[in-house]
Amino acid sequence: MNPISPIEMLGRICVVLCNTSHPGNIGAAARAMKTMGLSRLTLVNPKQFPDDEATARASGAADVLEHARICTSLEEALQGTVLAAALSARQRDLGPIPRPARQAVPELLQWTAQGDIALVFGGETSGLTNAEVEQCQRLVTVPVNPDYGSLNLGAAVQVLCYEVRQAAFDDAPPVSSLATPFATPPASHEEVEGFYAHLERLMTATGFLNPNSPRRLMPKLRRLFGRAALEKDEINILRGILAAAEKPLPGAKINRDNS
Repeated sequence: MNPISPIEMLGRICVVLCNTSHPGNIGAAARAMKTMGLSRLTLVNPKQFPDDEATARASGAADVLEHARICTSLEEALQGTVLAAALSARQRDLGPIPRPARQAVPELLQWTAQGDIALVFGGETSGLTNAEVEQCQRLVTVPVNPDYGSLNLGAAVQVLCYEVRQAAFDDAPPVSSLATPFATPPASHEEVEGFYAHLERLMTATGFLNPNSPRRLMPKLRRLFGRAALEKDEINILRGILAAAEKPLPGAKINRDNS
């Protein structure tokens, strides 16, 4: 199979929702898809669609809903695909052998080099029927808590889409460039030394450090702050704290007698 790019892989994956009863779950699924870079949604016999609640729950992924394909049967929905994977939480005697999502997804993505693949989800009440599962070549599960395995449809779609994105990008998907960088440039040697001198001066003034018997206080503090690899902003904050501590407290009497 010829390799294709991660974006091309994601573009060849279709999420198929069968017999969805609540329009809000359709919107939640669309949102889950778009956050992971998937856009192709097929609905099989949705009870209510289009619907304002679906659009509201999509929260900015209305374009996924607008381009959704509506089918009357799973057979119609799977036309043109080269592989279909059913998501099911129930143990079944018939059909493909179930595999956890993280194990199954890499193999599913390999098939995108040959054509479109489908991730098939059942309705909220009873999931996929045996007949629907039998139309799929793979069976995927989410290893949930065995004592409580109730997974919302939108959450199930989110889990599968996340696994797909991680695998497509070899666990290193691109990150958003919209976030404001939190880190600042590292502090210079002079800035760090200025902080240590300021700190030593304040500790001496308060009596915390005895300059005649300093012991190993400053070396230990240097090692502490050295591990932190101080940045410019952090040095400014620390120097500001020290400067504030040097100011007399409000209402304090200042002794100006130099005699």
